[in-house]
Amino acid sequence: MVNPAQHSSANHFVSGLYLVATPIGNLQDITLRALDLLKSADLIACEDTRVSGKLLSHFGIKAPLLSYNDHSDERKRDKICAALEDNKIVALISDAGMPLISDPGYKLVQYITQKGYYITSLLGASAPLMALQLSALPSDKFCFLGFIPSKNKARADLFTEWKNIQATLIAFETAPRLLATLKAIHEIYGDRAVAIARELTKKFEEVKRNPVSALIQDVEENGPPKGEIVLVISPPNNTDKAEYTENEIESLLIQHLKQYSLRESVDMITELTGRKRKDIYQQALDLKDAE
Repeated sequence: MVNPAQHSSANHFVSGLYLVATPIGNLQDITLRALDLLKSADLIACEDTRVSGKLLSHFGIKAPLLSYNDHSDERKRDKICAALEDNKIVALISDAGMPLISDPGYKLVQYITQKGYYITSLLGASAPLMALQLSALPSDKFCFLGFIPSKNKARADLFTEWKNIQATLIAFETAPRLLATLKAIHEIYGDRAVAIARELTKKFEEVKRNPVSALIQDVEENGPPKGEIVLVISPPNNTDKAEYTENEIESLLIQHLKQYSLRESVDMITELTGRKRKDIYQQALDLKDAE
């Protein structure tokens, strides 16, 4: 087993896996510590070797690259483990931003953790957090939803599941699907405040903050904004339980029953909706019987 106290170079970095943040647009946002680590790395695992190769070339960094993405199997993870076993420094980077944040890598971290190797993170640029900062929406409690589903039903199911959560919601969306997503937000959440942040840290950085109805009108009249988009959605206006339709409750139960026991599902949906537990329990039983 690798001893984290051992050094694989003359630098201060010990052998282990380093999750290294990269710029999300402006190359000057990379940290001095990240550059130091990448220059010391014996192996750099990255999502796309072509994208990462350009970044590393810009900073004059030369190190072996290993492609690692959602489809990478155990052989790739074993190759990284072999480097760690050989007392090497391994970096994991994404195309942009923080590794693992809606990005490949958690299986690798899980695997490395189970093997007992040293692992840490070198923080840096993060599009979700930057969008939250610029949204002018409550930031004391927030949830990151990742990429919004492309299918209408899956999109509606996602928003329904988070409808009554007392927290600001953050999600990634693409320009072609933005209008459909804004309309789904309006239909399920009402006219909540929403911020559309795009091209963060880049030349055409822009943040639009408005009730979702006004944003829908803007996209319909002017077309969707170009570039990479982060949506920030305000929490419910008050702490009262939101009104859920029977269809919405059924959809929530179906989703929860796939992941949790009957009792756990009933408890969570009862708490979420404020309905009587016996009614939710009976509805859950009916769904189980219909399977």
